[in-house]
Amino acid sequence: MSPTLTRLTLTGTILLAAMLTACATNAGTDAAAPADPVGTWGDAGAPAEPSLGLASDGALTGTDGCNRLMGSWSDDAETITFEDVASTRMACPDVDTWLSALATGTIAGETLTVFDADGAEIGTLERTSDEEPSPEASGDATA
Repeated sequence: MSPTLTRLTLTGTILLAAMLTACATNAGTDAAAPADPVGTWGDAGAPAEPSLGLASDGALTGTDGCNRLMGSWSDDAETITFEDVASTRMACPDVDTWLSALATGTIAGETLTVFDADGAEIGTLERTSDEEPSPEASGDATA
């Protein structure tokens, strides 16, 4: 092989390696980006089913399947912290009101895993919308 052809082959190999490295670095950055919690988790239109609406301003609305939930949330890219959550206190026969014990949460894919104040997993909610939730639509189990 001539010295010129060797140089061109080496240059092409280095360029290809640099391009693949740049693509892999960008793909890894996108994949590692934390999921945006804003949206609706669970079916807000289903009676007796838990759901949460997390607004971009930090407002939380929802239902544990019977009682309405109101409060706020924040996140640190790994954990969502539910703060100042208030709830109605209606009697709810045959409804598991696990969501009313929420304290923190994590997102993996399209699933929000909810933990209580002791750090025990108490349930999961699937994302049903990544749209900004409307306060009227979330948390009204009586409608």
